Amino acid sequence: MAAAPAVGGNRAAITVCVILATLMQALDTTIANVALPYMQGSVSATQDQIDWVLTSYIVAAAIMTPPTGFLAGRFGLKRLFLVSVAGFTVASMLCGMAQSLTQIVLFRVLQGAFGAALVPLSQSVLLNINPPERQGSAMALWGVAVMAGPILGPVIGGWLTANYTWRYVFYINLPIGIVAFLGMRVFLTDTARNPAEKLDWFGFGTLSLGIGALQVLLDRGEQLDWFGSGEIWIEAIVAASAFYLFLVHTFTADEPFVKPALFRDRNFAAGMAFIFIVGVTYLASLALITPYLQNLMNYPIVTAGLVLGPRGIGTMVAMMIVGRLVGRVDTRLLLVIGLGLTAWSFHDMTGWTPDVSQMTIMGNGVVQGAGLGFLFVPLSTVTLATLPPDQRTDGTGLFNLSRNIGSSVGISVVTSLLTQNTQANHADIVQHVTAVNRVFETPAIAQFWNPATDAGRAALDAMITRQAQIIAYIDDFKLLMIATLIVIPLLIVFKQAPGGGEDHALVVE
Repeated sequence: MAAAPAVGGNRAAITVCVILATLMQALDTTIANVALPYMQGSVSATQDQIDWVLTSYIVAAAIMTPPTGFLAGRFGLKRLFLVSVAGFTVASMLCGMAQSLTQIVLFRVLQGAFGAALVPLSQSVLLNINPPERQGSAMALWGVAVMAGPILGPVIGGWLTANYTWRYVFYINLPIGIVAFLGMRVFLTDTARNPAEKLDWFGFGTLSLGIGALQVLLDRGEQLDWFGSGEIWIEAIVAASAFYLFLVHTFTADEPFVKPALFRDRNFAAGMAFIFIVGVTYLASLALITPYLQNLMNYPIVTAGLVLGPRGIGTMVAMMIVGRLVGRVDTRLLLVIGLGLTAWSFHDMTGWTPDVSQMTIMGNGVVQGAGLGFLFVPLSTVTLATLPPDQRTDGTGLFNLSRNIGSSVGISVVTSLLTQNTQANHADIVQHVTAVNRVFETPAIAQFWNPATDAGRAALDAMITRQAQIIAYIDDFKLLMIATLIVIPLLIVFKQAPGGGEDHALVVE
């Protein structure tokens, strides 16, 4: 603790640099999505091929997140942070300059690999440089960057692509990366290094193989009709086998890659399950609402991004409020409020139609964003605060891995159900649409949807498909509401320290 005063003097500068690095990485989870059609035309790729621009980044980031703790211990936290920021920035520039699909995918792999450590390192640094009573506020600032990135990504990416070229969605990382690198180079103090620390290569290899196979399965499952595809079966078998070997090795090896002792902390174990559900509902809801606005409501991408903007405002305001309440108010109460707000927003969305007003969408976004703010800050704090400092980087890596896998699972589930339910609803509605239906005797309806003409049948089928999609979206919103409510019983695991004062962290009895 002798270095604490020196760190405290530079705390504000370190915090700014850390948040910039986090925001840079968080933006790239979604900023490239809107530019995919432009990339596809630029490099003459098929839809199946261009999807690897997203898949390669996600898989590389997922694989390289768990070894963050080992790398920080082996080479020092500051050195790893600087290498990660520099590597991510350079890889971003290479992505922008790429001239072929192969180059883009290769550089996206590098970008994901270097960027994987940024989020857990940022979290660990902020916890280390702040005393216990300030950790809630620090997690609030960090959470704003993590959660605002995916929301701002489509807006910024759409604007840059529309006004410049798709290459600028990667070039934007250059000024952010330079500022973050120089700031941390000057202000961040290094931690102790252990050159003798060894990596459990078997544990790392089996976990990486399992994560990689699972991520590819989730990303390509809907496109390949899930287990109707031989590729998906192979990926499922590889993932299951790798995870089995990893678990057996973890509980039998002397120095496993993931230390089981981490999960003896009940706060950490429960927090891992909790953040998985948060990941499922958070990005899955974004994956639903964006095409809802663009496809069913015909919003341009920039307009859709602006309508979703208030969600980020709700998150930021809630995080700043909750940051001051953590340690003073029972964390379980804050989490219940967050779950309640999130569940209510999903319940409200089950009543939406494409005629819903922009004010309704923005109001719902503010509530949902506030719910996320009430969840993420106290959850990050309570999950990691009770871990010993030397285990925090390992813990933050696993914590963020759980959130990322939850996001992948959530997106895959809701998009798959959306497709399947749309087809099922279409079949149900069609049963009631026949040429002898008296409704078609109405001149105004027969003029547009006459089942006796080719044009009328095409228009009628388009309308039926639209109605089927609306119902499918409602079913997905209901599922997310149920998933949010199901996690409430998990709150009984978290316990308040005796006294409950500002200086008391949450602990487990």
